[in-house]
Order: sequence, then C-alpha cells, then structure tokens
Amino acid sequence: MLTISPADTPQNILHSHLVSSVGPRPICFASSIDAEGNPNLAPFSFFNIFGSNPPIAVFSPARSGRTGNNKDTVNNVLEVPEVVINVVTYNMVQQTSLASAEYPKGVNEFIKSGFTAIPSDKVRPFRVRESPVQMECKVLEVKQTGTGGGAGNLIICEVILMHIDEAVLNADGRIDQTKIDLVGRMGGNWYCRAHGDALFEQAQPMANLGIGVDALPEKIRNSKILSGNDLGKLGNVTHLPSEADVKSYKESHSKKFSNEEALHAEAKKLLEQNKIEEAWKLLLANSK
Repeated sequence: MLTISPADTPQNILHSHLVSSVGPRPICFASSIDAEGNPNLAPFSFFNIFGSNPPIAVFSPARSGRTGNNKDTVNNVLEVPEVVINVVTYNMVQQTSLASAEYPKGVNEFIKSGFTAIPSDKVRPFRVRESPVQMECKVLEVKQTGTGGGAGNLIICEVILMHIDEAVLNADGRIDQTKIDLVGRMGGNWYCRAHGDALFEQAQPMANLGIGVDALPEKIRNSKILSGNDLGKLGNVTHLPSEADVKSYKESHSKKFSNEEALHAEAKKLLEQNKIEEAWKLLLANSK
C-alpha cells in the first residue's frame, strides 16, 4: 500500500490523490457579485451541506495552484456577503465546465457559458434559471485555511430561500432522485452521473437496531461466497425468522445443496434481490 506524507508530497500530487479518492463530490455552482455589481459564476466541488436547523452550506474555492491567488468568488463574497448556490445536473454539465475557466475579473460567466441570469428574491447575486434547485444564501463567515496555492477558503453560508423546479418533485412534493439527474465531481476530468443504474436504495437503521454482523453464525460470517454487503444486509434485521416460519419454509422448499458454498450462493442471489427474510429462512432451514 502506498503511504504518503502530505508534508513531503508536492501540492499538485497531493491534490490529485485527494480529489481522486474523495468522491463523487457535489458541485456548488456559485453565483456572486462584487461591490460594483459585476456578476460572477463558478463551480466548486469542495462543497456540501452541514445542517438543516439552521440550513448551512459550506463550499471552498481553493487558491490557485499556479498563482496562489484567491478566486473571484472569494473576493466577491468578502465585498458582498451573499451567494446563490445552484445545483448542477447532467444537462448543464458542459456549460458549467465552461464557466470554470479562469476568465479575467469583470468577464460575465453567465454570458460566456450561455446560462440565463434571473433575479433573486432576497440576495443580490443572480440565480441560474437552468438549475432545478437554487439556494439563496447569506455568507456567515469566510475561513482561510492557508495562504499558499491549493489552500482552502471555507465559505460558510446560511440558506435563506430555496427555489425548486416542480418538474423534479415526486407525488409527495419531495425531490425525486430519479428525476433530478445530478452530477458529481471525481478526480482528473472525471464526473459521475447520479442516474439510472448508478442509483440504489439502502434502508437506513434508525430507531430499530439490527442484530449486527457479530451475531451471525460463524459459518455465515466467515463465508467465502457472501460479501461484506451481504453480511451487512443479514445483520441489519431486527430479529431472525421464527422456528415455525423456518420449518414452514423448509417443508415448502425441498431444494438440496451439495455443499455450504452452493447454499451461500443461492442466499446471495436472494440478497441481491433484497429478499432478506427469505435468505435468512433459506440459510436457517439448511443449517446443520
């Protein structure tokens, strides 16, 4: 395994390792404005939300690795502490990338990238009409993490107004992850599209505690066939099927297995279909 010390690694190499291993990263498409009213639009992938009460978003326009200078966005929010965070979808990604070019100060990236600037309701920077979710924010703090190239500027924002396109909502009025078609940033020139087969659902353990992987029978826990994900599904149940259920299952399913690996392979197929209770019944019905 490669082990590196940040203190002994060139900044560009360290940057590459970091952004290639931490991803996909959400993209903050930030609209800002300077004291003279000049708009700026730029994407940043050092970004996430950090609370909902109050709603806090943080993004970090890092200093230029070539010049060590701050990005225009940082200078703008220091002059006018307001910003609009627009989410980036697959249909916008090429234009968003164009807006990331380091145009000279004063150049309007809305015009360069072909996006439509629309007025915000509570802040001075414009919104991007093409983005399905636009968050008007007030900037609470700008925290510098360093002064050299690659150093971050944590722009801590409070979301004071959100605009959501009804086209990405489901019947319950919530954002439908299959409709919004978000993209995330990876390392190098790579992006990730949160769409189609890339999406999957995973039930979250909340009030009900699963039995845990440590509670699985040793033969299952040490299986050569079942993966860590498979064991996680088995360990996420709150209780095992009853003896009566297992007996009933055994009476109605007479399939025999030549060895334990064949049994676990069959259970794995059920787990891949999220038939977790049936997988447990199969395993328990054939345990010795």
